[in-house]
Amino acid sequence: MKQENAVPVAAMYIDGRFVPAQSGETFESVNPVNGELVALIPFGDERDARSAVDAAAAAFPTWSRLSAAARAKYIHRVADVLERRRGEIASVVTTEEGKPLHEAQGELQLSIDSLRWYAEEARRAYGSWIPDPVPSRRLLTQRQPVGVCGAIIPWNVPCAMIFRKAAPALAAGCTMVLKPAEATSYVSLKVAEVFAEADFPAGVMNFVTGKSSAIGSVFLTDARVRKISFTGSTEVGRLLLRGAADQIKRVSMELGGNAPVIIFDDCDLTATIQAVSALKFLNAGQACIGANRIYVQAGIYDEVSRRLSDHARQVKVGDGSQPGVAMGPLVDMRAVEKVEALVGDAVRKGAVVRAGGSRMQGEAYEKGSFYAPTVLSEVPLAARLHDEEIFGPVAALYSFDTEVQAVEMANNVPYGLSAYIFTENIDRAFRVGERLETGMVGINEIRVGAAEAPFGGVKMSGIGREGGREGLEEYLETKLLAIRVREQI
Repeated sequence: MKQENAVPVAAMYIDGRFVPAQSGETFESVNPVNGELVALIPFGDERDARSAVDAAAAAFPTWSRLSAAARAKYIHRVADVLERRRGEIASVVTTEEGKPLHEAQGELQLSIDSLRWYAEEARRAYGSWIPDPVPSRRLLTQRQPVGVCGAIIPWNVPCAMIFRKAAPALAAGCTMVLKPAEATSYVSLKVAEVFAEADFPAGVMNFVTGKSSAIGSVFLTDARVRKISFTGSTEVGRLLLRGAADQIKRVSMELGGNAPVIIFDDCDLTATIQAVSALKFLNAGQACIGANRIYVQAGIYDEVSRRLSDHARQVKVGDGSQPGVAMGPLVDMRAVEKVEALVGDAVRKGAVVRAGGSRMQGEAYEKGSFYAPTVLSEVPLAARLHDEEIFGPVAALYSFDTEVQAVEMANNVPYGLSAYIFTENIDRAFRVGERLETGMVGINEIRVGAAEAPFGGVKMSGIGREGGREGLEEYLETKLLAIRVREQI
């Protein structure tokens, strides 16, 4: 990592070496708190992506034939180094992405957990012995790695998202080329240093930064890339799915979310408000599993609106590296403008601003992309933010009367990633939870992610799962061995 006028000049990580873009070009990574330059990042293109695929393809035969125990040792070494550098890399996450330091620390812990979990889960990629109706034959299955994988990750969870994809892929015996979001490329290249420090085998894990369309095109057209794993918008997911169809590549997609929260009048109201507030303003609302559409039973609607607004006004907003800050900026000004447009549309259609509703004011915020924690009540179903993912710190409240009505409203969008129910009635929790069209449901609980648990959605929120045993399955093929046995003894 070179320095240029005290600004780090980062390098891509290909075949175990840190290299500049073949074009020699760079782009700027900036701090969303103040617009200051964080680092210069290589602006890679097709040539760099092809070099990375060359390296991954060359490394695959050796890596895939290692025993699961041997691969586990390498993965544990990466976790060891990441643990040692946890504070440093968490600080980079806060500086480049904007989230408060305590959230970045949590993200690093999830990354370490993913590495440790899959290092051990690699040993449990079991095959099977199938009872055969033919006496002279034996049927066995083996699990084998898919091959070279291309991964494309978003900016909002820039470290943990690397390991959600890389940990199971590497454990399964795959090699990988990873393309991070431009906004948080520096985090990824700091993580590449972790692999280098852990003496990870060259070519097994590669990081390419730069032009998304060019790098993605290589993933789609190079037949050696057997699988693409993508987390991001539904719109980009559609494009990748169409491109992957030409070579029938395997894909896993974690796409847009529009999570409903259903608050029943028999909930523990104090605990519910605390949980919903934490979920809504996590990472300034920039979370695919964050609360979007908050449906409140009519009898407690006014109370929920009042209490949630009080919470929103108490959220300390600022530079996430400073003590006590609970919410940082949005990733950039385009994100602020999107939130402004959605809030403006809702207000024009009848929504009432109960808290926030504008950019943060004052000298501390004027150079950054800050938007105030916001609560809107009386939001009409016709508002754009009911059907579109907000990805900002805006809590939109809707009223309902019955369970049936709540479920119908919650399911009446094309997305289905996560949902949340707050009730003290266990029968109701099961009834409603089973009818929601989402991949994950939190019941009196907002933490739905863990290394040990499957994570993913249905409908237009994606295909496949990350995390848990299911996450390893995404990188394995099943091979049948049919063996003739002579009937002699």
